[in-house]
Amino acid sequence: MNLIIHDLAEKQFESLFPNIDESTKIICDNGNIKKCIGCFGCWIKTPGRCVIHDGYENTGIDFSKADTVIVISKCTYGCYSPFIKEVLDRSISYLLPSFEIINDETHHKQRYEKTFNYQVFFYGNEISEAERITAEKLVLANSMNYHSKSFKVCFFTSVEALCGKVENL
Repeated sequence: MNLIIHDLAEKQFESLFPNIDESTKIICDNGNIKKCIGCFGCWIKTPGRCVIHDGYENTGIDFSKADTVIVISKCTYGCYSPFIKEVLDRSISYLLPSFEIINDETHHKQRYEKTFNYQVFFYGNEISEAERITAEKLVLANSMNYHSKSFKVCFFTSVEALCGKVENL
């Protein structure tokens, strides 16, 4: 399964993926996402599943089933858009609450054996060099924390510029 997390308008998404495969799971903004409240419920009360029921409670489980996670986000000050950040925060249940040291850095331990490829496509009209550097470091850190097999980060000036650049699933 492939997982696409995006902050695009419906028509923009359809123009990027006109023939989306039914094995692809899509996470988009339905206007109902709640912020992670740091309650540790996804680790203690309902391991692997968020305790907040808003349609995004299975994000960690979705990550565990993915072969590739594709994120399409507006680059916001070198970070993901607010919606994408909320989804990624809610995916923390993909990992365990305990830590391990990898390359002299502290990371969550894996909950699942299966890992995925992590691809991030940022778009924005005037992404500065400092924002690019920050975003690249962020994606690398996320990739390491998710224990992903590989990662890729790309920048585009607009959503339209993404057409043909994101693998058609």
